[in-house]
Amino acid sequence: MGTGELVFGPRIYSCCNCRCHIAEHDDIISKCFQGRNGRAYLFGRVVNVLTGPKEDRQLMTGLHTVADISCFQCQEVLGWKYERAYEESQKYKEGKYILEKAKIMKENW
Repeated sequence: MGTGELVFGPRIYSCCNCRCHIAEHDDIISKCFQGRNGRAYLFGRVVNVLTGPKEDRQLMTGLHTVADISCFQCQEVLGWKYERAYEESQKYKEGKYILEKAKIMKENW
């Protein structure tokens, strides 16, 4: 994760608040996730985010250690990073990112 990185590609996602580049469409792993504010996407890679402190959080799929992620430019909370999954079936999420659909916008579509 860099700071001030531009994302190049035909379809990118940006922060809904300041339009800072956050991710490429090709880095979406799944669109079948739920965030705090509705639908969310699971990404394998994001840029230009700050990672908050780790905390254990009971989510729909069990207990996870997560850290909120926010836009490095405007500090808008965009989602979270999965640091640890306690259930074996959820381990694939470790090191991946949730971006809430309501917090990001499409660019170059």
